[in-house]
Amino acid sequence: MGLNDEKVYRIDKAILEEKFKMGLIPTPVSKNISVDEVAWKKHHRYLTNVVDVDEKVVTWNDKGRKAEVLNKYYESLGRENCEGIETVAIDGARTYISSTIAYAVNAKIVLDRFHATQKASKALDQVRRDELSKARKNDNEELIELTNCKQRFILLKNKNRLSDQQSIKLQRLCEINQPIYKAMLLKESFIATYDLKNEDEAVVHIYQWIDEALESGLPAFIDIAWSLTEKIEYILNWFSCKRSSAISEGFNNKIKRLKRMAYGYKDIDYFKLKIHQHCGYLNPRRFNLN
Repeated sequence: MGLNDEKVYRIDKAILEEKFKMGLIPTPVSKNISVDEVAWKKHHRYLTNVVDVDEKVVTWNDKGRKAEVLNKYYESLGRENCEGIETVAIDGARTYISSTIAYAVNAKIVLDRFHATQKASKALDQVRRDELSKARKNDNEELIELTNCKQRFILLKNKNRLSDQQSIKLQRLCEINQPIYKAMLLKESFIATYDLKNEDEAVVHIYQWIDEALESGLPAFIDIAWSLTEKIEYILNWFSCKRSSAISEGFNNKIKRLKRMAYGYKDIDYFKLKIHQHCGYLNPRRFNLN
């Protein structure tokens, strides 16, 4: 049709802005939400996305990941609608927690299994990197071979899914390196919290885990232990409502793919609209706003 890229972009943005005003102003009300951030640009530039867990759509987003950003979402809902929110699944970020406590006064904040597993895996990988650095300084060829980047997935992978060869390597690694062996046990014990039958068992297990982590001498797990002392309530909430923020991670993957397809977005407002088009109420395959 003889249109250049700039013209197509402006037409697309104008149409999406019109659809946004029709369908997303005022902000759709949700009972159960998940909040997470996704990087939209290098150098720690983030977007906060709010997902309706029941409808499985992104309902709101804005630039940044501070408490003030999420405050805008709650303020757009109004006091009565905020009080009607039942659960908020998050990754444990203090900024999101403080904002939710201030506005969604009746909501249960949930630190779900997905992010708990993620935090434990990151701590274990940090121990691996620390031990790899020591092995290189000491010219320990066997330990270097077992802890290099190619082998990291053996540590992070579910033990039941390891091949026979991978299981042998993991067993050998635990035999020759005490810190990694400790880290493996702490990771598995932490994740096992979500397999317990009830909240009472979980309370005992968590406090025991915190004591073990603090005595482990592993900085990565000590940091998690101190963090947990303020967030035990949010883990225990999982047993009463079983809510998860895994859906936000799924949308984050779609958003990252969207960004790669466009080779990045210079216009943050356009990017926000495209997220609603692919993951929210502006998706023409799911919703008709005509």
